[in-house]
Amino acid sequence: MARRPQLEDGYTRIANEILEQAARHRLNGTQFRLLMIIWRYTYGYRRKEAEFTLSFLADAIGASRSQVDRELTALIERNVLEVVAGGSGKPRLLLFNKDFSTWLQPEPRERKKREHPKPPSKPARKREKRTYDKDSTYYRMAAYFHGKVREMAAEIGFNHASITKADLQKWADDFRLMVERDGVTDKHMIREVIDWVTQDEFWRVNVISAKKLREKFPELALKMKSRGSPQQRQAPKESMIDRLAAAQEWIDAGGDPYEFEPDN
Repeated sequence: MARRPQLEDGYTRIANEILEQAARHRLNGTQFRLLMIIWRYTYGYRRKEAEFTLSFLADAIGASRSQVDRELTALIERNVLEVVAGGSGKPRLLLFNKDFSTWLQPEPRERKKREHPKPPSKPARKREKRTYDKDSTYYRMAAYFHGKVREMAAEIGFNHASITKADLQKWADDFRLMVERDGVTDKHMIREVIDWVTQDEFWRVNVISAKKLREKFPELALKMKSRGSPQQRQAPKESMIDRLAAAQEWIDAGGDPYEFEPDN
């Protein structure tokens, strides 16, 4: 059972009147979320001001830096927040202005008058779906990958609907995008990654579609090169202890220590 938040773990003490006035003023969602974070890291630590960067605030409220910069500037211009120090590329030391009588309301937006009724918009033209001939390069790439995935699934008893119901036309289009849009023009490399990914213990059950292969291709190619194929992996060399033991056996059997040659 998940543990519920408790006041003993920390709380932010703020006057009810501030909450009421914040609700009365026309603050948009981003501005109100910024105030919540600023209250959390000022009043929540029993202090009146604190340093804030755009990156920290953007991460705290889940917004972009440009959005935070725009709405934070609006709060400062409306006297809801004060900049005590910083700025010009440096973290700003911000202070919440409790004197709500000095807060400014945003200027009302002017509505543009339409002299003529807006003509009805034309329906969006539906893009024609591409079709690939079975002898085309991209369809053959899709068919090859699908065959490898099916072999893998049959070998390990991995029954997944996306394999049996695969649309090879969509798979072919994903291979086209990989080559033409992503710039993966080395088709030999694509085949090597396909062979590797359908044998790798982890990736073979996680990459079972052309879309996922395209999405993960740079990562898969790097991992393939770093790990290598099972044939490329060398057996571990004989340890030093094993060599010393073999040398001792050679000497005990009457061999000349200077003529001992290890197998490796």
